Amino acid sequence: MALSPQWLDELRARVTLSSVIMRTTKLQRAGREWKACCPFHNEKSPSFTVNDEKGFYHCFGCGAHGDVIRWMTDQRGLQFMDAVKELAEQAGMEVPRPDPREAKRAEQRAGLIDVTEAAQQWFVDNLHGPAGVAARDYLAGRGFSPQIASKFGFGYAPDSKVALKCALGQFDEALLIESGMMISVEDKPPYDRFRDRLMLPIQDARGRVIGFGGRILQARDGVAKYLNSPDTPLFDKGRTLYNLHRAGPVSRQSGRMVVVEGYMDVIALANAGIEDAVAPLGTALTEMQLELLWRMVERPVLCFDGDAAGQRAAMRAISRALPMLRPARSLGIVRLPAGLDPDDLIRQQGKQAMESLLAAPQSLLDALWQFERDAQPLNTPEDKAGLKARLLAHVDQIEDQDIRALYRRELLQRFSDFAFPPRPQREWKSGGPRTVTPRMSGDAAAQLRKTISGGARDALTLAVIHGLLRHPHEIQRHGDALGRLTQFDPKTTNLVESLFEVAETLDSRADMAISVLQGLPAPPDKHRYAFLREGTNPGDARVELAEAVTLLVERPALKAALAATGARFDQDPEGAFAEQTRLRDRLSELDERLKNFGRRKAANAAAVENFSSPADEPVNDLGTD
Repeated sequence: MALSPQWLDELRARVTLSSVIMRTTKLQRAGREWKACCPFHNEKSPSFTVNDEKGFYHCFGCGAHGDVIRWMTDQRGLQFMDAVKELAEQAGMEVPRPDPREAKRAEQRAGLIDVTEAAQQWFVDNLHGPAGVAARDYLAGRGFSPQIASKFGFGYAPDSKVALKCALGQFDEALLIESGMMISVEDKPPYDRFRDRLMLPIQDARGRVIGFGGRILQARDGVAKYLNSPDTPLFDKGRTLYNLHRAGPVSRQSGRMVVVEGYMDVIALANAGIEDAVAPLGTALTEMQLELLWRMVERPVLCFDGDAAGQRAAMRAISRALPMLRPARSLGIVRLPAGLDPDDLIRQQGKQAMESLLAAPQSLLDALWQFERDAQPLNTPEDKAGLKARLLAHVDQIEDQDIRALYRRELLQRFSDFAFPPRPQREWKSGGPRTVTPRMSGDAAAQLRKTISGGARDALTLAVIHGLLRHPHEIQRHGDALGRLTQFDPKTTNLVESLFEVAETLDSRADMAISVLQGLPAPPDKHRYAFLREGTNPGDARVELAEAVTLLVERPALKAALAATGARFDQDPEGAFAEQTRLRDRLSELDERLKNFGRRKAANAAAVENFSSPADEPVNDLGTD
């Protein structure tokens, strides 16, 4: 079914958002908008607004935000296509007809879902019956509350090869085999796949049971600890993330998605109150699973055990992700302490220990560098050359040329710093040796002189450049963001290259970070940003400069990503719509941040009327020695 962006925009335009919301939520007129107490969280005073002109609702309390389709899916609980069909009927629009072959496949899948849903209910009944005593004891021993056991649908498969077939006698044997619930082998009667195992349903993004995972209760030689359903017309383990249907809504509120190694890790985190976690199903993360994660958040956090197997799993995920990196699309990496999985860490050190790790993940680049640096001894030139070759092999996997260039530059710089530690340049004068500060090239100085003199496109760009020049040790810290800027504004490429050269040549601890000897003029008075002002607190300056860099780059990145979603509507209308909605939400939030930033700048300008000339102004050192 091809739902183009244009068709969906027409649907939104024909339906008045407030009229739909009024059916379940009492709205009050507030000027050109409507207001109400938010239906997504409990509150006493209205913070929920509806704007028919812009076509979205927003809650300033909990952050709920969306259009009329999002309202139907999030508040009414409808599936995407059901919401579209209902709205189209109201608007008098005809929904594009489905492909007949796809309709036949959908009918087949519906029959298999009947099987898996019935099997799930049978497993749950077994858990709470006489045969489920050992399984209930196992859950209690793991510390899983009855609420968690019920929420995740734990069940029990008895130790029998024919129990399920007898229990689900209303279904044809062929259907039981096709659903993966029974195994058919040549010259033997079919038999139950899951026997004497604690059972967990595996659900799709709609919450429908599409497969199962089973864990043995006691270790036995030659028996796998975990057993998953095979791939079926319903279940494709490479395209499925365990718990996505529950973690997705939580992730929209937290802005985070955590990926752990197995479904028992997901449940352990949920048992501790961390509910935005998913897991692959017995395999390394696939490209499709990464795409699912990036639809939810820009930087999923991958959490791995601290042992050697966890390290290898992290590198497999990194290698899989490198070719797919795009602007506003990366990964965070968390390694648990050696020998601990999420459940162990929470039991020993508490939930806060896990939250602290998740709040400060490694960047993908840092994890890649650390893994390869520590992978082998680096005692000889040959060893170091091998490290360089491995790093560049990873870089060559990256398809986005701007990100590839930035990774190459950063990793080569780290390799150079590691393999060739810098030696201070000294020259002898009367009175003894002195350290010489390198000088930047003439081209770099000319480029910067042009920019500072007013060649930048807007005031924010100019202010960011001034701030980075006055604090050159901040340039490398924002290297990734500056590289993204060149993608969306190619005219800044030479400027960014000049800034990287500045980071290596200007001495921020000298009397003037912008060296008068090299002919770089001072910032003009009309661009009075707080990170340039005399007396600014160093910590505040760092934070404000970082915010300015983010704002400079993020808006064009979001616009480019939003435009790219249109190309995917024919193949994946539901996924493209979800990503488009998320990006629109981000763009709306960013516009508000830009307004707030501008208001603060105006206030700052009024506070610095006595801004002194650079020759007299002390430099705000942001953390240098």
